[in-house]
Amino acid sequence: MKRYEFLNRFIWGAATASYQVEGAIHEDGRTPSIWDTFCERPGVISDGSSGAEACDQYHRYAEDIELMKKLGIDAYRLSVAWPRIFPELGGKVNQKGVDYYLRLLDALRDADIKPVVTMYHWDLPQYLEDRGGWTNRDTSKRYADYAETLAKAFGDRVDIWTTFNEPWCSAYLGYGNGIHAPGIADYGKALDAVHHLNLAHGLGAQAVHGVLGDQANISVTLNLAVHIAQSDSEADIAAKRRADLISNEVFLGPMLEGRYDPEIFEVTAQDSDWSCIQESDLEIIHQPLHSLGLNYYATTHVQGLETPKQHTAAVWGENPVPAQEIVDVLPLEGELTAMGWNQEPEGLTNTLVELSKRFPDLPLMVTENGSAWDDDVSEGEAVSIEGANAESDIETHGKIVHDPKRVAYLNAHVGAVAKALQQGANVIGYFAWSLLDNFEWSFGYTKRFGIIRVDYDTQVRIWKDSGLRYREIVHDNAIELDEA
Repeated sequence: MKRYEFLNRFIWGAATASYQVEGAIHEDGRTPSIWDTFCERPGVISDGSSGAEACDQYHRYAEDIELMKKLGIDAYRLSVAWPRIFPELGGKVNQKGVDYYLRLLDALRDADIKPVVTMYHWDLPQYLEDRGGWTNRDTSKRYADYAETLAKAFGDRVDIWTTFNEPWCSAYLGYGNGIHAPGIADYGKALDAVHHLNLAHGLGAQAVHGVLGDQANISVTLNLAVHIAQSDSEADIAAKRRADLISNEVFLGPMLEGRYDPEIFEVTAQDSDWSCIQESDLEIIHQPLHSLGLNYYATTHVQGLETPKQHTAAVWGENPVPAQEIVDVLPLEGELTAMGWNQEPEGLTNTLVELSKRFPDLPLMVTENGSAWDDDVSEGEAVSIEGANAESDIETHGKIVHDPKRVAYLNAHVGAVAKALQQGANVIGYFAWSLLDNFEWSFGYTKRFGIIRVDYDTQVRIWKDSGLRYREIVHDNAIELDEA
């Protein structure tokens, strides 16, 4: 093993999202989001739950900031609930909603923790979805108004402004196969949503810069699909290209290069004529960025099909992405996480290196990385991590979660970031997903990603070995690497 030490400027953080942790969905003027409405639909959430209470961070943020301080992290990636800011269509700003986030941001800064604020992490106001949501161009304009309002309200309290989290999910899971809110399965609408999310990104970046000037740090977070061709055959390479094109290039091209690859229009012609694109849209979308966020969890291995599948319309719960007729997704190998995802940390290394080669002047941040496992709480046991120091500032409530598989995943993926840096990748930060167990969208509370456990009956926070291990990594600013 060889020790890799990160540069002193490297940012260590943890991440959450408003609907997954806040709760308090009926308090202080907040109105329903698309997820509140979606969760009321029978059968769409595996345990029939919702984010109504979640981790109750709306009331417990001070407690959670104390946990962040004990972790020693530099930054906290949070998101704002749009319906807390604008509860009504065309209505006034809800000052109670603004004041909550001002208290949270000030408390973070008082704790010397940098706020990284995601302006949109999926909780679209239901009143906008009633008018078409992301299939309606007007939603992009409403988003720009919302972004401008946040910039005026929060000002220099925010270190990095992230326009969107994973627009792939908003477009394809929300409108492609419908397993996320708003629950629509229509490829044409999904592709309209792709473009309007891109447009909103550009308009939102312009709005924040318009208020705060060029010194405002703008980012966007993408969950780029890491497709790996099964071989170097022409068919397998073509399958990877097709999968990359519709999952990744529809966002990377417009946002970072100001263009859509023409092949995107060709292969999706049966689903959309892309008439949603208007003159000057691409110029608006292509905005200067402080950094690009990458959310990474797993890889997908693909091969080409000898006989392409027939084109089919979108089906609820099936393939969320259109134009995949030549792509065969292979069965997963190795030990899978509780989400049924594989573990391939070298995919993270390769993706970071490839992005830095393609966009050498753009800093990268791993804005989410983590794993879900079925955890067990142990009573009255000592901390198990070798070298971990259960100092008096760690309150275990007489309980601890031993999660060796999450610890191993964490070590391997922080190591993957270090290996990318060794190969010249321009990576400036890593955020663990997630600070807390939380509402995991269509899986409800059945999947736990947290490095700190939440007892949902009592809201007690319980340390996991993975949280203690992450604390060590942050403190040491280093990771042990296999020299092989």
